Amino acid sequence: MPGFTIDKERLQDKTKLFLRVNYTTSIISILFGALCYFFLNITQVIPFALAGFAILNIINLLYFRSHKKIVPTFNFSSIIGLITAVVVTVYSGGIHSPFIFMIPLVAFGGFVNSTKYGRVYFNIITILILLVFTQSIPELSITENVIPEESSSVFSLISVLFAVFILGNTLGKTLLKTYNAMYSSKKALANQVHEKENLLKEVHHRVKNNLQTVSSLLSLQSRNIETGPMKGLLKGTQNRVIAMAMVHEMLYMRNDISHIEYKSYVLELGEYLIRSIKGNDNNVDLKIDIPNIKLGIDTAIPLGLLINETLTNALKYGIESDNEGEISIKLRQDAEKENCYILEIGDNGIGFPETINHKTTKSLGLKLIHNLTRQLRGTIERDNSKKGTNYIIKFQEIKQQLSPVA
Repeated sequence: MPGFTIDKERLQDKTKLFLRVNYTTSIISILFGALCYFFLNITQVIPFALAGFAILNIINLLYFRSHKKIVPTFNFSSIIGLITAVVVTVYSGGIHSPFIFMIPLVAFGGFVNSTKYGRVYFNIITILILLVFTQSIPELSITENVIPEESSSVFSLISVLFAVFILGNTLGKTLLKTYNAMYSSKKALANQVHEKENLLKEVHHRVKNNLQTVSSLLSLQSRNIETGPMKGLLKGTQNRVIAMAMVHEMLYMRNDISHIEYKSYVLELGEYLIRSIKGNDNNVDLKIDIPNIKLGIDTAIPLGLLINETLTNALKYGIESDNEGEISIKLRQDAEKENCYILEIGDNGIGFPETINHKTTKSLGLKLIHNLTRQLRGTIERDNSKKGTNYIIKFQEIKQQLSPVA
């Protein structure tokens, strides 16, 4: 797998850097210890601690070649590094020693290379700094400063240079590689997301084109039928296909490919249905009251079909001929329930008797309205307080793919 290969390569690079820096640090520790012993007249504790660290670290690195386990190798190097830093610090002035900077550097190096154990090092460093501070108090001190006064300046210079080397070659390179790896991963991920978004847009575009092709075929077929129920059936089916095509069109034309702004969708759908059924010169007033609501495709399509059926019934049977009429659509979020919405939709036309319902009628539109409401896990009731045919539909936003309408 590509991701696994990349991670493996990064681990190998990180291991090589760790081994190279630790070998170099061990050699510098030996040279530092020799300089202290032979040239700075520091013959107690410090040169032996530095040499001891170097020898143990080299043995640890050589042993790594046999077991190939980087974590214990790293932890052992960090532990002996901390111990050496503390020993050198307390015997070179305690809290005033220039070598004290090595303690947080070792701990920070542990955090950079291993977040899990690095946090432990950060906790330990606080205790170590306090212990170092106690050695600056005469009543508590059990150590002494073994740095001769005439060598203190040179020792401070070498200690600072040593710390700069650790900071630049260990932490600096590690942080730089980590940053580069994170930047590369982020860029690769952004490219993948962009490619997937373009692919999804292309899918929605193709689906929309296919649905429009189906709509055109239905339109051509209906032209061969002069009058009768079959012509109306084909026209109704064509409108349903277009209602679905509009959802896919809005998804690929906007930046958000998972949700659509439902107000613009309902407005476009409503205006299309009015022109399609009543003509361009009509007396139908479309009133829409929808705030900034975005719905996913699994909710948008069945809800769009529901609105399509309701508006089709209103335009064909509710508002007669060229009479003036009003269609209102109001959608709002239910304040009492999360991810639930309330749709108020209807017309001020002639209405139909209460004795007619989806169970007794042969009207496909009325049956679809109730079936689609059930598919949206909602409830529907007729609002008899208003003139015409009006519904109050409460439904939930669907988070998963729905089964076909039955």
